[in-house]
Amino acid sequence: MSIVEVVVLFVAGTLAGAINAVVGSGSLITFPALLALGYPPVLANVTNNVGMVPGSIASTITYRRLLAGQWKHLSVIATFSAAGGVAGALLLLQLPAEAFRMIVPALIVIALLLVVFGPVVKSWSAAHANRPDQPEKKAPLFTAAALTGVYGGYFGAAQGVLLLGFLPLLIKGGLQRANAYKNVMAGAANFSAALVFVAFSEVAWGAALVIAVGAFLGGTLGGRYGQKLPQSVYRVFIVIVGIAALSYFVVTG
Repeated sequence: MSIVEVVVLFVAGTLAGAINAVVGSGSLITFPALLALGYPPVLANVTNNVGMVPGSIASTITYRRLLAGQWKHLSVIATFSAAGGVAGALLLLQLPAEAFRMIVPALIVIALLLVVFGPVVKSWSAAHANRPDQPEKKAPLFTAAALTGVYGGYFGAAQGVLLLGFLPLLIKGGLQRANAYKNVMAGAANFSAALVFVAFSEVAWGAALVIAVGAFLGGTLGGRYGQKLPQSVYRVFIVIVGIAALSYFVVTG
């Protein structure tokens, strides 16, 4: 790896870790960065997944205050996320690489739409949030955790936005707690998928390590300070990078 590649991936990993801690969709920074450096799409996706795991750990640590007394409950939910992550990773490895190239542009479009309309989704979720006097909707919660885990294991960009869309509807505690849950659940899906990738697939370890260091730093900073920045700043940046990634797939056919 050249110095330029190290710098690009470290900056991308740091930005992605911070964005994931606050909004989600950080992979729309690191995945295009890997593509731009010449990594094939499937290898870029696998390497990105492995590299982003430390960022999820860092953001979970910074949000731990909001998870006090919730770990037993959350561990059950995260188990469904992890199972979905394994399923998504196996799908990625079993389907032909060409299928991934065909599917990913559609996933990027979906991810961009979720980023753009994220405020609307969050406002709607907050307005219809589960009231403290209502029991949590466990079956829909477990199902949604598993399905978003599959998405996270297969691709992952905007997994956090999906989680922030449904979690306020299904758990107690409002958007801040939902964001803390989101970090754990996305991390569980990514970690379980990463185990599959490490065991059965090729990983560009140099790139993954650089992203991991940046993602851990970004997750820590994003968890502590990121919410002081307007989320519109994150969204504009993500959309620009996402459109660039989409253009790559269109141009390379």
